[in-house]
Formats: sequence, C-alpha cells, structure tokens
Amino acid sequence: MYQLQQSRCDYFAERLPAAQQWRLFSEFQSSTAYLDIETTGMGGRNDHITTIALYDGESVYHYVCGRNLEDFKERIGAYKLLVTYNGKCFDLPFIRNTLRIPMDHAHIDLRYVLGSLGYRGGLKSCERQLGIERFELEGVDGFFAVLLWRDYLYNGNPKALDTLLAYNIEDVVNLETLMVLAYNAKLQETPFSESLLLHVPGPPANPFRADLATLERIRREYGYASDNTGLMRFYGV
Repeated sequence: MYQLQQSRCDYFAERLPAAQQWRLFSEFQSSTAYLDIETTGMGGRNDHITTIALYDGESVYHYVCGRNLEDFKERIGAYKLLVTYNGKCFDLPFIRNTLRIPMDHAHIDLRYVLGSLGYRGGLKSCERQLGIERFELEGVDGFFAVLLWRDYLYNGNPKALDTLLAYNIEDVVNLETLMVLAYNAKLQETPFSESLLLHVPGPPANPFRADLATLERIRREYGYASDNTGLMRFYGV
C-alpha cells in the first residue's frame, strides 16, 4: 500500500511479469505518455531520429531534428509509464543509442498486449482490425515517413514536414485508444471486468494536417508500395 501511495510505478513494474504489465495502466494512467519516433532508417550507423511525438492524454508534444529534439529529454522525465507499439525493440533502443537518454521508465509495449489478444500485423493493421481509421493518412507508414523527411530536407518542402508530424502524432493519439481497448479486453479475462472497465477516450485535435498534394506527388515519384520491396529499392539493396 505504501508503494502505491507513493505512486511507485517502477516498483510494480519490476515485480510484474512481462505478460502482466498491462495491469499498470489504470493506476498510472494520469502519468502515462504515448510515444512514437520517426527515423531515417532501421537503425544503421548513420540513421537518426527525425521526429518524436508524445501524447499524455491531454497535451500533444512534437520534436524535430534540427529544431527542438534536445527538449525531449526534459519532457519525457515527467512521466512514469510509457506506452508504445514495438517500442521495446525499436523506439526505446533507438532513443537510448542516438540521444543517450536512459529511457528506464515502466513500459507497456502494445505489440505484445494486442498480440496476446489475437491482433497482429503491425500498428496500422491492429488499428484497422479495431475500427480505427486514418482517412487521408491511410497507407502512409514508416517508410513513407522517411520519404517525407527527405522531401522536407532536400526539397525544402515545409508541407512534407507538416504531413510527417501529422502522421507521427496520429500514431501516439491512436496508441491511447488502443491501450484502453486492450486494457478492457484483458480485464474480460479477470473477475473484475464489470467494475474496472475504462472509458474509451475521443481523440484530440491533431495540430498538423497532411498535405494531399505532397502525398500524391511522393507516391507517383517513388512508385510507392508499403512493403519491404519499397524499402529495399530505397536503400539500393
């Protein structure tokens, strides 16, 4: 009880098995951050973070390479629990390696929680299976995010950056919805489902809008396909 009163999320995270980390969410929801990064590649020696989106259920924060990326370190320290999709394998190690931030928060990786409920195939696939739509950002994925960054950086297109940030922020906003849906679904496996179900929140307004002309131009220029063949073409494999 003392550790709970002291809001020691790390204490409980260290004692819960990986398959039970989802139980942290309801108690520490008010100090949770939903996190997603975009990068120039899959983690090679010269790859780096381009943008970071962070959402805490109330406010959306964004960080851009060459602008304010260093401010991320101070903000992330305000939270006790992180929620990601595949962050255990990608986002958190990438941040540790490139920004030299420990990222030792308690952490729920929705890839594994949703996988245990039968939802697989990546974040966008899980969203579709659970009825979450992307509208104008439908079909945009991590590789397309690389192309948007290149268009911004090399062609000086500010709308490409706006589109990239809209996409990145859409990821973290949807993570909150997915977390609540997954939490409620996991509760159905316990005797406490009726009394502890959480309300599914409505999404906040995204401060950035995707530019449809930029999306269509990049699709035409690259003959874009959202699969590994596109990624292999891009890196000359």
